[in-house]
Formats: sequence, structure tokens, C-alpha cells
Amino acid sequence: MSNESLVVSEGESSEESVTRGPLNLPWSALLALALTGLVVMMTETLPAGLLPLVSQDFNITSGAAGQLVSMYAIGPVLATIPAMMWTRRVARRPLLLITLSVFLAANTFTALAWNYESALVARFFAGICSGVVWGMLAGYARGIVPPALSGRALAVALIGTPVALSFGTPVATFLGSIVGWRWTFGAMSVLTLVLLGWIVASVPNVAGAESDSQSSVRRVLGIRGVMPIIVVTVGWMLAHNLLYTYIAPFVESTGTGLRTDVVLLIFGLSAIVGIWLTGMFVDRALRVMVLGSLALFGVGSMVLTLGSSSVVALVVAIVAWGLTFGGAPTLLQTANADAAGADGDVAQAILVTGWNLAIFFAGIAGGVLLENFGPHSLPPLVLVLIVLVLLVGAVAHTSAFRPGRRVSTI
Repeated sequence: MSNESLVVSEGESSEESVTRGPLNLPWSALLALALTGLVVMMTETLPAGLLPLVSQDFNITSGAAGQLVSMYAIGPVLATIPAMMWTRRVARRPLLLITLSVFLAANTFTALAWNYESALVARFFAGICSGVVWGMLAGYARGIVPPALSGRALAVALIGTPVALSFGTPVATFLGSIVGWRWTFGAMSVLTLVLLGWIVASVPNVAGAESDSQSSVRRVLGIRGVMPIIVVTVGWMLAHNLLYTYIAPFVESTGTGLRTDVVLLIFGLSAIVGIWLTGMFVDRALRVMVLGSLALFGVGSMVLTLGSSSVVALVVAIVAWGLTFGGAPTLLQTANADAAGADGDVAQAILVTGWNLAIFFAGIAGGVLLENFGPHSLPPLVLVLIVLVLLVGAVAHTSAFRPGRRVSTI
């Protein structure tokens, strides 16, 4: 992504490239980008619901199987910011097609992996590809529409992430329980192949930035408000992924008899409601939504700590968790964009890096806790993390999470 307006290659303007007129969105192109986000996010979270199958196949512990999530997450940590800087002048469609082709190969290799180590290598390369995708997706969506439609275009292009978390992963978990985890990854490869054809047919090419000028990461982190948002993002996602990555062994340990795919579906439906509520109130009460979400997640983690052996308590906690997580990407990215202003592209790359760093460490820390103290050690740590980031968010009221109606600086 870049601060400059992206233009369609071969001398066309973004408005000329979208022949549907200045007031209409290029739906097919934007939905292709949304499917790109869905595929990338589903690939990241797939092992969370398939841990027992993966661990049984490779004859490893659930904690070791969870490192398939961590290895994927370290890819964006290493690749997002460098990819944003190194590919700023590269045309968007060729870059996306090449990246997704490597992604396709990595997923296929994962499905065919002959041992645990080879699966880790494949996941790492898939994660690097996801870092490139996240580094360009928002800018690409803005570049194929007139400036007046950029906000709506971005909302459509990024909807794949919450849909993947809400429905994609539960459906994939259910599919994996029927056909096995390898065939589930194979299905992702087929979906990626369809996506490549869709992009070729429907997504216009967009030129890279004309200038190499860019803000440094250090300078953007120094912008008032950005650092507290990144801290809240890392803490929130670390807490979320401690539970999400190891949801299968945790649910099994409760003795409630609930299946993992059912729990993930409850989580997903709750997240959809959270997305809807966030869309209604984010512009009017961003601060209230952020603090309220963190507080409700804290209540849910407390319920999991004290009463997860009860079906009712478990479902209530999962609903609270899903409600608060559904709107988290929108809330955090909105606050980040407002704080960073014209440096929003660099701030977004930093946020994506921090987000995936949290996933990486959640996989490692959760695996250690799981192996040494059992699944019930996870909710108390989640509660501690949420309390800490809630305090950070409460203190950062003048620059990061401002009260009142939101006024965007972009």
C-alpha cells in the first residue's frame, strides 16, 4: 500500500478502469479481493479446529500441532513491512497472482506433507505469502475505485476476514472431521485455483506507486496514539489466539460433550452479530465499543476460568467472546487509521505485523501451557492479558481511542 493514489496501468485512471460509472462499485473485482482475504485467513486458522487430527496423523502432541499456526503467523511478521516497501512500485495484479500461485503450492504441499517438519516448512512459506497479500490488499481495493468510493470498497474487500473466522473455519473443521485434515487443505488449494481465474477475469490491474518516498516505521510508531493502539492490538490478539488456537483440546477438556465445530459455529454466529453492531456504532462510539468489547471478553474469560464444565457457562462465554471479537478488526484498524492519518499504509503494515506476532507467540505460549499445565491454564492468562490491555485503552483516551463521534483524519 502507499499514500499516493494508485492508478490503473496502461495509462488508465482508476475511474476509467471501472466502467460501471462513478457511483457504482466494481463488485466482481472487490468480491474477488474479499475471497482472497477469506482464503488467506482460513488457511491461517485451519489447524485450530483440526489439531486432534493433525496430531494423530503425525503422532505429535496437540501443543506441537499448534505450532502449525505459529509457523504460518511468523511469515507475515517477517514479510508484511518489507513487502510493503519492496513492492510499492510493482503492478498489483501480477504481484497478487504470483503470490497466490506460491500460496497454492504451499497449501498443496501441506496437504501432501510426509512428516511434521515438512508441514512446518510449507506453512512458513504460506505465511510469507499472506504477509504480501495483507500488505497490498487494502491499497488495491482503494485503487480500483474513484476516491469517493474508497471507504465502501475497502469495507467490501476486507469482509473476507470476519467471514472466514465466523463461518469458514467452523465449516472446514466439520469437513475435516469427515474427510480428514489433508483433504481440507486440498479443498483450499482448489478454492485458490478458482480465485486465480476470478482475479484474471475480473480484477483490473493497478500500477504501483510512482515514488519511492515513504515514512519510516520508527517515525510512524512515534505518532501520538499509534503505539497504544498497537499494544492493545497485540494484547487482544494474543489473548484471543491463546483460546482459538487450542480451542479443540480446551473444549474436550471441559467434559461438556460439545463438539469443537459446534463451539466454533456458536463463536462465528456471535462474531457476525458483533460485526453488525460494530458497523452501527463504530463512527459514533469507537471508544465505547473498544472498551466494552475488552470488558465483555474479560467477563467471558472469567466464566471460562470459573465454570467451563457447565454447558450453559461454556456457551455464554463463547457467545461473549465471539461478540467482542467480531468487530475487533474494524475497531482497531479504524482507530489506527485515524491516529496515523496520511501514514495509514505504514501504520496498517505495523498493525498486521503486530497482529500476526501475537498469533505466533500465542501458539508457542499456549503450547507450553497446554503441555505443562493442561487446557484449563489458558483462560486465566487470557483474563490477565485482557485486563492489562483494557487499562492501556482506558488511559489512551486523548490520542488513540477518542471518545465521542469519530472524525477521520484520512
